[in-house]
Amino acid sequence: MQYRRFGRTNLEIPILSLGGMRFQKSWEQLDFSEISNEEQNKVENILNLANKYGLSHVETAKYYGTSEVQLGMGFKNIEKIPNIIQTKIPPNSDPEIFKRDIMTSIEKLKVKRIDLLAIHGINTNDHLHHAVKDGGCIDILRNLQKENLIGSIGFSTHGKSSLIEKAISTNFFDYVNLHWYFINQENTKVINLANKYDLGVFIISPTDKGGHLHTPSDKMLELCKPLHPIVFNDLFCLRNQKVHTLSVGIAKEADFDLHLEAVSLLSDSEKYVPKIINRLRQESINSLGLEWHQNWNRNLPSWNNTPGNINIPVLLWLSNLIDWLDMEGFAKARYQLLGNGSHWFPGNNSNLIDTDVSEVQLLKVLEGHINPKKVIKKLRTLKEKFGDKVTKRLSKK
Repeated sequence: MQYRRFGRTNLEIPILSLGGMRFQKSWEQLDFSEISNEEQNKVENILNLANKYGLSHVETAKYYGTSEVQLGMGFKNIEKIPNIIQTKIPPNSDPEIFKRDIMTSIEKLKVKRIDLLAIHGINTNDHLHHAVKDGGCIDILRNLQKENLIGSIGFSTHGKSSLIEKAISTNFFDYVNLHWYFINQENTKVINLANKYDLGVFIISPTDKGGHLHTPSDKMLELCKPLHPIVFNDLFCLRNQKVHTLSVGIAKEADFDLHLEAVSLLSDSEKYVPKIINRLRQESINSLGLEWHQNWNRNLPSWNNTPGNINIPVLLWLSNLIDWLDMEGFAKARYQLLGNGSHWFPGNNSNLIDTDVSEVQLLKVLEGHINPKKVIKKLRTLKEKFGDKVTKRLSKK
């Protein structure tokens, strides 16, 4: 395993981190007595394998169901616990509730100290305000640092780039957990700003949110040859030296394999990655047309300025992924989450088109776009394909 300095935390962090979101028994907050020996053994086997492979950083969260309590029991039973333990607590307008949640997590994890404590989901301006206001979450964390109950302070986010930049610029945080991978590079400037402030950069869910790469389309498999799409995407992220670690969401023991292959190829990444990127970009031009490839996301209204709160930028992105990379399963899951993802995935899908929202209304907010009619046609196509069901976030919080 290779390690990188995790920004101003000064921790040497493995470039692959063990994500604790996928291997727990349940998304409900169950008592440990409700977890079978088989279910707990699975967690402990994964922890032992992570140790063997050098993934010495494990990250979890209060709202990852039974993850914290199972990890805590696992730490008692395995030979060596991870060197770096991270959990995440959502911001709260009441700092005492925030503090109570932290203490509950420490108790569940059965550790004396949390090495990395992240405020979980600074996704709105209100969340940021609750974090940084006088007497707010940051002040609670500073006091817990003095008591040596926590180490470095960070935040995780699904928010807009402008909000993440605002949070980084407060200079209150030591690291950030954010989304960035080949199919979604919107946070490139954010990563550059994090580097300027010497923040550690942790990439969230590169495999799942990076396009369901655990179940890639045949087209994606072909375009990424000779690498598996997971290996390509890991290398794409890690060749950026401003990225320090990727979350590896392990659900079963074999899930380590492709990520470890990426680590073994990292020194040769320039041999593979640029060629694959060029192939993928050329296919985007071939599939979408040059004009659309270059301009589809310009002059689009934000979801909160669109009738019906329809999230046109995200929906067009999903449409492009279908036309370009055959990512229909990923697009369907994301489409059906819109309207049900709250601040984690805001705005609505296009189900309201031609019922509550008219074409005339949409044409008005799209008047600066290169092809408003094409936008509306794509939104209607998505509705026809995926408009019959809804999807809920795994964590309801």
